[in-house]
Amino acid sequence: MVQPATLRPDDFSMPRATPTGSGALESEPALSLWRSTGPQVDIAIPVYNEEADLEASVRRLHAYLRDELPFSFRITVVDNASTDCTWPIARSLEEELPDVVALHLEEKGRGRALRHVWTSSDAAVLAYMDVDLSTALSAVLPLVAPLVSGHSDMAIGTRLAHGSRVVRGTKREVISRCYNLLLRATLAAGFSDAQCGFKAIRADRARALLPLVKDTGWFFDTELLFLAERAGMRIHEVPVDWVDDADSRVDLLATALDDLRGIARLLRGLATGSLPLATLRASTAAEQAVDARPGLFAQLARFSAVGVVSTAAYVVLYVVLRAGLPALLANALALLVTALANTAVNRRVTFGVRSRDRHLRHQLQGIVVFAVGLALTTGALVVLHALAPGAGRGLEVAVLVTAGVLATAVRFALFRSWVFPSATPPSPTQPSPVQPSPMPRSPR
Repeated sequence: MVQPATLRPDDFSMPRATPTGSGALESEPALSLWRSTGPQVDIAIPVYNEEADLEASVRRLHAYLRDELPFSFRITVVDNASTDCTWPIARSLEEELPDVVALHLEEKGRGRALRHVWTSSDAAVLAYMDVDLSTALSAVLPLVAPLVSGHSDMAIGTRLAHGSRVVRGTKREVISRCYNLLLRATLAAGFSDAQCGFKAIRADRARALLPLVKDTGWFFDTELLFLAERAGMRIHEVPVDWVDDADSRVDLLATALDDLRGIARLLRGLATGSLPLATLRASTAAEQAVDARPGLFAQLARFSAVGVVSTAAYVVLYVVLRAGLPALLANALALLVTALANTAVNRRVTFGVRSRDRHLRHQLQGIVVFAVGLALTTGALVVLHALAPGAGRGLEVAVLVTAGVLATAVRFALFRSWVFPSATPPSPTQPSPVQPSPMPRSPR
């Protein structure tokens, strides 16, 4: 597997969405991941009667994250009604190791455990892995980095992609491949490995999806992935090195039957329209449009490119109009036409605003900005004709282009600070408007 390059926390920031009452997402200005009051990454480990492996696995994972992960983290051990010494071991690890939290649930179910942790966590990225650490820990950073950067919404480990190295028996290999083929055939799933116990999701995406996930057991992964994909969320797949746990106590027959029932339930939801996929797709598309807004240097580059084309069109139009109109009128008309087009193109290309909301308002503000440019270029023409009454067309154009450069700089500043302020990436020092509530602990 390809080893990740060295990454620093400053290399990443994460867009944010605000949850609504319906579970949809509202587009909001991006919130830097590093202003979160909680850890950047919360890794849940659901366990049931794992007294033999729990302590060694948590110590190994904690040491690796402490030494290798460039993000703050929390390890949350979730005990699912164990009947052995799993819970006392989890509590002792919580007492001894920083950034380890132990929670106890009275009911079994991996999906139930993940729902409990993820709905109450104050972290920006939520992940989970199996307690046996079958996945090589070197895959942790490639799993969470695309979510931290905002380039993906969900990330999964896959044992079935090119680049994966898997050690497991023929029986499990055949079952896994058949299950994923079944998902492709019935649900048209695009992801390659639904049941790999190594996944992560942005917290805002989890808040939108979790209310819709009904399963509390092993099908939880598949249902979450299906909804995320149908909502248009970006799913990043990480090829993993995987060594199967020979001591796995998963009841394959019962799990397979539960999975078939889950698939049937999702198919009914698609057929009856009971799944709010249209709402999810709309909210995801709206936020991804906001997430895609370019930074300052990209805005400057795009604004400059639009400005070159706009200036060329303005010069051509001015020359054409000047053949039959006075200089000042020709300048005003040429500038008005190109300014309207310039505002529309910059709105979408430079500042990443794709919705129709406030389109008219933006154009009216653009006309005000146009008036500033008109004043600059008109003033330049007035001064030119006062100093050189017999100036030719070539000199007029040269003066107008020079004044246009100054007008362009003013236009960019006004566009960025006044017309499209919500499309401006926030300053890293901007205070967070959201104060996540801390994750509750189970009573001892």
